[in-house]
Amino acid sequence: MEQPNRRTVLQIIAGLPLAAGAGPAFAEEPLIGRLIAQSRALPRVSQRINFISGALVGVRYQANTLIGGPGNTEVFVVRDDAFDCVTYCEVVLAAAFAWDLPEFEVSLRRIRYEHGQVKWDERNHYFADWSRRAVENRICRPVSIEPSVTIEKTVNWQNLGARRVSLTVVPRATFLAKRKLLAGGDVVGFVSRRPNLDFHHAGLVAFGAGGRLMLRHASQTHGRIVDERMDRFIAHNGVQYVTVVRATESAQWPVAPDAYIAKRLKPAAPSAV
Repeated sequence: MEQPNRRTVLQIIAGLPLAAGAGPAFAEEPLIGRLIAQSRALPRVSQRINFISGALVGVRYQANTLIGGPGNTEVFVVRDDAFDCVTYCEVVLAAAFAWDLPEFEVSLRRIRYEHGQVKWDERNHYFADWSRRAVENRICRPVSIEPSVTIEKTVNWQNLGARRVSLTVVPRATFLAKRKLLAGGDVVGFVSRRPNLDFHHAGLVAFGAGGRLMLRHASQTHGRIVDERMDRFIAHNGVQYVTVVRATESAQWPVAPDAYIAKRLKPAAPSAV
């Protein structure tokens, strides 16, 4: 399938309507590009995740921001003006891995799609697939919190078809009691109590005043990205189990575009004498 061109991607980044043939309508670099540049000096990916995710606090929540479906063209959507819970995590992680906007786009495609191909049937529709493939693609690694348990579910959400999934999860009491095993920027998935759905929400670990454990997430209830006490969110939503993955330190993807490799390996220009 033909990939969107640079103009289309930047229009979406700017939060503008997608219109064929329309020219750029922004006067400065998109917000994500500025956050990437501002976070470059931070040496650890967890620090960059914390900085970028914090800068987006207050941005509005919006469900169903992605475009595509069975029989419909899948569009590579990138927005910084509205997020649902998963697209917020995706954009923050991709920006934390990236050096610039082109690299950000490569990262986001690898996070959102199984093989980085912008196709409906490759999109990680279930968070169980999202987290499993993030580990397989070395984007994230599991955070081991014991004792964990394994639960089996038959998922059948919307028109995705029924299938059996096995989830290794942490009971909520264990998760809250072992907060010292967590790090800022960890991605937390909250297991759904619905029998046909794997996870109902996802967000990022953050720490508040006095080291209080917080959930930084795109909240439908609050209508925006917020920092919320983790224990209160878990109690209010009747969460029983969670899963946790952590971004890997290396930003080098298993397969990088030739242009990106050439850019990174290009020798510096000689100094004028």
